[in-house]
Amino acid sequence: MMALSIAGLDPSGGAGILADAKTFTALGVYPTTVVTALTAQNVSRVAGVKTVDPDFVAQQIDLILEEEDIQHAKTGMLYSPEIVKVVAKKVKEYQLNLVVDPVMVAGSGGSLSQANMARTLKKHLLPLARLATPNIDEAAKLSKMDVKDEKDACKVAVQLGKICPTVVTGGHLEGSDIFYQNSLKIIRGRKLDNKNTHGSGCTYSAAATAYLVKGLPLEESVHEATHFTKKAIEKGFHGTLNQYWAFETQCKD
Repeated sequence: MMALSIAGLDPSGGAGILADAKTFTALGVYPTTVVTALTAQNVSRVAGVKTVDPDFVAQQIDLILEEEDIQHAKTGMLYSPEIVKVVAKKVKEYQLNLVVDPVMVAGSGGSLSQANMARTLKKHLLPLARLATPNIDEAAKLSKMDVKDEKDACKVAVQLGKICPTVVTGGHLEGSDIFYQNSLKIIRGRKLDNKNTHGSGCTYSAAATAYLVKGLPLEESVHEATHFTKKAIEKGFHGTLNQYWAFETQCKD
């Protein structure tokens, strides 16, 4: 079982393609990766971003899929509208089952995207997605609506869910995830009282992708991703997540 992550490199290891690769591995899925950008960052701040040429992003995808039979992919930080369009073209070409984590701003507050990213993602990539996993800030940018509470998140999930199935992740909503696929469902949870959240969105979307690779239905994959990510936060350290500990704990539960 294999999956592809198309995302940026966080050298701290807590987010981006390294978090995706660790999550895939922890869940028994072999990771392959396409790098869209290099970042200079740690848990606390983003100091710089250097993007990869869109044609080289396409070449990475082509070379991986030339050799490997990969059916599922996820996106994270794509940074520029040009990269979004190239990735969308390749998703259609290879008929990939896609999970979109619409990364635009780091948890520390640093920008991880250029202007017009929300509009470009919504137009070119979300219509191809099997699932989108925005947090409340990303959901607000995509919908052009304020998201201040669970009621707002439900409205946004329904709006975005008309484009593709959507889960508005609940890290800023007292721990409940809002999922829309034909109907609205609230996955109740509690907000965890620790700071080990760097890369939680990456981990969540990668976990959902891994469960889809393993053949779980979409709604069940969303539930399992919620459980996995909360375990990762509980067992994290130094402000970031530890997916391996989370997986061991999950297996023992």
